[in-house]
Amino acid sequence: MSRKAIEARKPVERPAVTSIRLDKFLKISRIIKRRTVANDACSTGHVTVNGKEGKPGMDVRVGDVLGIRFGEQYHEYEIVSIAEHAAKQNAADMYRPLS
Repeated sequence: MSRKAIEARKPVERPAVTSIRLDKFLKISRIIKRRTVANDACSTGHVTVNGKEGKPGMDVRVGDVLGIRFGEQYHEYEIVSIAEHAAKQNAADMYRPLS
């Protein structure tokens, strides 16, 4: 078998995800159920990242602290892990509530 054929058969290793868009993280982790709602919440100043106003396209990483205002309530979460996809039962493992 030729070297090219051997290389073609090897599985492609994808790099580990180290950061993700804020609106996508909120949706995948199911803190906010829909991405459009997450996008609107970020755009209107209801979400902060490490104390600074979060924008929808802002990259978040493990260890960042998210602050989210839902009406009169304010919640803080620390990002524990990042994934491109998460099953419903595993979504809560992506963050740790702080408040």
